Formats: sequence, structure tokens, C-alpha cells
Amino acid sequence: MPNYTLTYSPPAEGWPSFYSYYPEWITGMNQYLYTFNGGNIWRHNTNEVRNNFYDIQGNSTITSVFNDEPIVNKIFKTLQYEGNRPWAAVMNSDQQDGRFIDVDYFERKEGDWFAFVRTVNNNPAEPDDYALRSLNGIGISSVVAAGQVDFPLTTNIGSILSVGDYFYYALPPNYDTITLAGVVTAINVDLPAGINQVLHDNTGTPTLVQDAAWLGIKNQEAESHGLLGHYGVFTLTNTDTEAVELFVARSEVMKSYPG
Repeated sequence: MPNYTLTYSPPAEGWPSFYSYYPEWITGMNQYLYTFNGGNIWRHNTNEVRNNFYDIQGNSTITSVFNDEPIVNKIFKTLQYEGNRPWAAVMNSDQQDGRFIDVDYFERKEGDWFAFVRTVNNNPAEPDDYALRSLNGIGISSVVAAGQVDFPLTTNIGSILSVGDYFYYALPPNYDTITLAGVVTAINVDLPAGINQVLHDNTGTPTLVQDAAWLGIKNQEAESHGLLGHYGVFTLTNTDTEAVELFVARSEVMKSYPG
């Protein structure tokens, strides 16, 4: 756990800020703040560069929580805030961790910075969570060739699978372990012409087993479903070296209805 300097504000009658610098000694004199580090004396607030202490550049971070209706299970879909610069964000809850928004994802809309909450993408070669809304089972194949999987005409490939999804198979007789075949490049369905197939780029581990079971998993970052939980904890980080302003943060929230 890193050390911090905690400051007290008499007008606020509280402790408003933590600072990343950790001096050996601190004192005020002639309306300036002086600290000692490594035996050297430093005078603070002498230039416009923010978050730079002892020639080490730091970041600004703010952590808060969305906790309206705490007994209701919710999905936090977006993050938006009022301010003059975008901040990067990380969100966690009592049920899920690791949701994030890179600073470049925020867009300015009607004076606010707005972005959708993103999900860290699973390792495509070794997915660790099969209870995903973005997982879609297709069925048992009839013909398998390099980069091509044909299904019986009675199999409904459906509209959930799309180009760019990860395409997996499980082998008989148990169908209990999935292996990445590749990324979907095309979905061709023309039942009157006898066509019902999925093409992929064959970048995974190939198989020619004709009666494998197939499924698709969407890119979790691109198809994020938000953050699930009773509350949402968010941390904003800003790397600017000049003054920035942040006023209000809010999230678009919907009640979760388990299927």
C-alpha cells in the first residue's frame, strides 16, 4: 500500500484530498508550502504543472459509488460526467469486476462526457466463463472443411451469431470441452439452395470432425452488457498536467431481470 499525504481544509472542516508525495518533513512559511525529500527542500505551488512532486509525475484519481435503490439488482450501462476534460474510468460492483472505459472512448454530448461501460475481453483461446449472455450455441455440424462448417437445413443458425464472433467447437462423444476454431468471416444461409453454413478464418485449432457441436462467443469488449450489481463503484483517472474540472457523474441504469 503506497504512502500518501492527507490534507485538512479549515474552510471545509474536513480532509478533502490525498496527495501522492510523502515528505520527510513538511512546514509552511511566508505563504508557501515547503517539504523535504531525500534531504532536499522543495517549495510547492510555484508553477502550473499539476501532480508533479519531486520530479515524479502522478495522476489525479477520484473514487465514488452509484448506490440508488441498494436492494435492487441493476445493470449500469453508461458513465457520463460534467467537466472540461475526459477521464479514464474503471467500474466494479458487488457481483462483477473489471469494467472499464478508456479515456478515448468518451465523447462530448450536450456538454457532458459520455461513454458505454466496457467489459474486458476474455482470452479467446481459453474462455473462462460459459454463463455469458454473448454465448450462442448453434448445433451439430453435418460437414466440416477447412474454414467452413455446414449445418443441417433444419438447424437455425439464427441472427445472434455475426461476423467477427469467436467460433468454437466441442467434440463427441461428451462435447464437454470447447476449442477455438477461428473468427467468423461469413454466414451463408439459403435454405432453398441447400446452403446453411458458417465460414471462419481458421486461426484457431482446426478440426475435421463432421459431427462436432458449434457455438459462438462475441467479443466481450465490443459487446459489453454493462456492469451488474446492487451498486457500482467507479474510479476516474486523469493524466493531465494542467488544471481540470469535474462536477457531476451519473450513470444510465436499468433494473436487471434474470432470464
